[in-house]
Amino acid sequence: MDIYILYAHRGTLKKFRYKKIMEAAYYVFAAFSYLGYFFLVSNFNNNPLQADWIRNLFIGFFWAFIVFKLILVLFFLVEDTWRVLAVGFKAVRKIVSGPGHRVGFSSRRGFIRQSGLFVASIPFTSMLYGITKGKYDFRVRQIPLTLSNLPRAFDGFRIAQISDIHSGSFDDIEAIRHGVALINQQKPDIILFTGDLVNFDAREIEPFIGEFKKLNSKIGVYSVLGNHDYGDYKKWDREEEKLENRDLLRQYHKEMNFNLLMNENVILEKEGELISIVGVENWGKVPFPQNGDIDKAVAGAEDVPFKILMSHDPYHWSQKVISHPTHFDLTLAGHTHGMQFGVDIPGFKWSPAEYVYPQWAGLYEDSGQLLYVNRGFGFIGFPGRVGIAPEITVFELRSGKDAYDLV
Repeated sequence: MDIYILYAHRGTLKKFRYKKIMEAAYYVFAAFSYLGYFFLVSNFNNNPLQADWIRNLFIGFFWAFIVFKLILVLFFLVEDTWRVLAVGFKAVRKIVSGPGHRVGFSSRRGFIRQSGLFVASIPFTSMLYGITKGKYDFRVRQIPLTLSNLPRAFDGFRIAQISDIHSGSFDDIEAIRHGVALINQQKPDIILFTGDLVNFDAREIEPFIGEFKKLNSKIGVYSVLGNHDYGDYKKWDREEEKLENRDLLRQYHKEMNFNLLMNENVILEKEGELISIVGVENWGKVPFPQNGDIDKAVAGAEDVPFKILMSHDPYHWSQKVISHPTHFDLTLAGHTHGMQFGVDIPGFKWSPAEYVYPQWAGLYEDSGQLLYVNRGFGFIGFPGRVGIAPEITVFELRSGKDAYDLV
């Protein structure tokens, strides 16, 4: 791609007084990109317990520069395809009309090159922002829900949901401290965490235990496991190490005062009325783990009139939850991160995630049951966020005739 782009841009560079400087700048950018690729591969091979902001910066630059180059190449390929077709047309004319018609490639159009540069620069600069500021630009989404099934005693009940912490990706503890403070400022009655505390190894959370232990609500914090929490993405020397890692993760949940629900539930009582928080283990599309067991999780809470289900992967909702005999008024999920890239503005949202997950961000309804997919607190892979901000969701439940806006 680098050779193709530089060759295609020869005409554009000729117009610049400092052509050599422009070429040198491109080579430097390419070198940064290759270094970022090295860090990316190294991270996935070695699974470091904590991220480093320099490594994250180079990895993010690699992704940004790759997107920049892919867009440029797309522009050039379209133009070159047209040029090839034009040569073929001229060759046919020469055969038909005889000598006198010159056959050759037309020169590249400066407008195409400049348009390609302009279009490619938009995601490039956006991604640079995403890897420096956007990844910690926590947004609080207030979601009012009026639900006919909610007991009157729980009218005004406030739930703060966070998901996909991915602590092994964090490179700024001050930013995490700010995020935790922002959650506490919402004064929730309960905090629900819907999985993926770490990337590969339970020990990733160690530097941040003290911060997440500060999470505060009237009732407490409840959590479930996500696909990354099982240690399946790390190569362990012995199976015993993997099992020890899972035990360690559960221990860290306890140290942070996270009440981990492993296919189980807790019943909340207020003024003699009940609601249930049901937590299942991860259940996703293969090859993701399918450890969630709704029947086991809801045991003992079948007669509770209002149920909230915590299930990490929204695929579980569409495949198992809706059709299950037990009615869950609200399911909370995460997992998708909104792919950390897209457009998310009032009235319109788009992300490549929608081509993988029908329910990828926001509120959905089917058969009188609601699903909310949180966009995630952290990040993984691409160390940034572009257009899809990290999310803290605050639900305020009201008792009455069903009323909600799908967002």
